[in-house]
Amino acid sequence: MDIQFTAKIFAPDIEPRVRHRQIFETFDGLNSGEFLELTNDHDPKPLYYQFMIEREGTFSWEYLQEGPDLWRVAIGKK
Repeated sequence: MDIQFTAKIFAPDIEPRVRHRQIFETFDGLNSGEFLELTNDHDPKPLYYQFMIEREGTFSWEYLQEGPDLWRVAIGKK
């Protein structure tokens, strides 16, 4: 899949206490059909569950790379 990313976030560079908030703020700034590339040093599965609760039906989630050192996820806005 060849995705054009509107925004990219390298999560380890963000202070943990504001990390999820910043990711959600970036996602909320996307237009329908745009994508955020999230790169992390661990599986962001807890973030996925948070998206399921807080943004149900408004996002897509596709792993582009699954470890062992980096995880990359394409998060799309529906």
